[in-house]
Formats: sequence, structure tokens, C-alpha cells
Amino acid sequence: MTQSQSAPPMILTVTANPSVDRTLELSAPLAHGEVQRAVGVRAEPGGKGINVARVVAEAGVTTRAILPARAGDPLLAALDAVGLPHLTLPVDGEVRNNVTIADPDGTTTKINALGIPLDADQARRLADLVVQNAAGTRWVALCGSLPPGLPADWYRSVIDALSGAGCRVAVDTSGAPLAATVTGRVDLLKPNDEELAEATGADPAQLVAATSRGDYGPLVSAARVLVDRTGAAILATLGAAGAMLITNTGTWFATPPPIVPRSTVGAGDASLAGYLIAESRGDAEPDRLRNAVAYGSAATALAGTQPPAPAQLDLERVVVTDLSGAAQVG
Repeated sequence: MTQSQSAPPMILTVTANPSVDRTLELSAPLAHGEVQRAVGVRAEPGGKGINVARVVAEAGVTTRAILPARAGDPLLAALDAVGLPHLTLPVDGEVRNNVTIADPDGTTTKINALGIPLDADQARRLADLVVQNAAGTRWVALCGSLPPGLPADWYRSVIDALSGAGCRVAVDTSGAPLAATVTGRVDLLKPNDEELAEATGADPAQLVAATSRGDYGPLVSAARVLVDRTGAAILATLGAAGAMLITNTGTWFATPPPIVPRSTVGAGDASLAGYLIAESRGDAEPDRLRNAVAYGSAATALAGTQPPAPAQLDLERVVVTDLSGAAQVG
């Protein structure tokens, strides 16, 4: 099944490894090997690019999600139910189910399936679908893991194919696909601290330990390596600590507003969406970071992978600091 719009979307997302996300909320912490009953159950369309597109759509910005799925797949019914425009590459098999177990304090345990394997022809056709629909868009967001069969450099090949399309490209992935992506130019990368270390050859344990004690120097140094190598802006998400934005013009750190966490699943995707929304309306770099952190926090306060609405943002209590001048922004 394919849905379309009369005009190109502002933000096109690509989810090569989509899922149906099932969330089980517990009244007590997860106990390994024990029988527990869920107090809440949710099933929602998922995959990082789909999560981004849902947040973007909730903000009233035009969007479209590209993904592989067969006609009649439960995921497509779920996308229709939430009214998200999408384009699909037909494949065999049913889209994977991922399971999240949410403890009362917001701690989440996530179990992800591998996904539907794609062969070389399907890999080419999916890339072609992206390129064919990128004209006139402001952003193409390539998000998430790659399913079995897609080579690690698939994102890199799509970015290179988009070089003449006039759009900007954001990438949110990890491991080998991220390493392959940062071998050339890209406009925006959204790693966490561990992924940033892996992409630059830094010691992940040392960088994460430094970040956890509030020493952001190693993270900024690693991000600067990627800025110099790729030309990208680096939106580094740091969980409950907030996020940093490192570009060729400056470095900013933002702390989130206080919330009661319910689920961290999809919070990073909401942060990416918040940044893209702000950039698309012409916000300055510190305000893009503010919007990203506000969206990520709002998503964490919701059960499952619900997309936060603009009315749920607490922008005023996001504190943005210019690390170069050590001055609070706004």
C-alpha cells in the first residue's frame, strides 16, 4: 500500500528496518525469571524514521515515511490509523515486532528482532525510492538499524546518490552503518556518547565515563573530529543529562526540564524531529538544540513511543549554555 501527497514533504524519513513496537508497562521492576503482569499494553508503528515522521506530523510539518513492507502488513494498518503518509517497497514476510518492558521508574528493557532480509535488488530499489522522492524536500532523515542483507554502507550510498537533489541529509544510526556514513559529507548526525566514540575511534568506556561525571571535553573533541571530517552538525543526545550541539560555528549544551519518566524509547527520535522542525522554520542553532531537548523530554514523559505534541513542550525550562562563552542562551 502506498500513500502520497500532492507536494513534496518538508521532511522525508527513511526506515529500512521498521517494526511494530509493543510496550508492556509494569507496576514493579522487571524480575528476571519471574511471572509478572503488565498494567498497561501498547502497540504502535515503530522504527526510528517512523518515530521521527510521527513527531514531525504532530507538529503540523509535512512529512512522509519510506519503508519496506508488504501490502496488508499490520504496520501499514497502524500507519493508516495514525494518518501518517508513507511510501513502501513491497517485500515478503511480516514486519518485525519489537518489545519494550517499562519499569515504573521509566527504566526500559528493549528486545529487538532482526527484521525482514532484503536482497541486493531490493536494496537498490529502496534507495531509488528515496532518491526519486527527495526532490523538493528540505531534509531526508536516514534512521535506525539496517535489516539483514543491506550492506553497512547502504546509508552512505544513498547520501552520495542524493548529492544533486538539493536536500539536506540527517543520519541517526550506530555501529558499522555509522562508521561507513562518516567517510564522507553529511549535514547532520545524531549519535549518543558511545556511538560518537565508536565513530571516531575513541575509547567508548572512557568517553562515556567522562560524560557521566560531567566532563564533556572528550565528547566535544570527538564531535569536532566528525565536524571536520563530514561537515555535519552533531546533535549528541545524552539521555537525562540533555544534549549538545557541535557545529562549525559553535558548541552548545542544553539541560532538560524536570519530568516524570515513563519510557525512554523514541526519545532520541523525538529529539531529532525537534531539531529538524526548528531548522526547517529557520531557528538559530541554540534554539534548534532547545527544541530538540524539549521534544526528547516530552517523549520520555509519555508511555510507549507516542509522539509529543507542541503543546506538551516545556521550552522555557530548557537551559541552553554556549560552551565557548560559558553564557546562558535565552
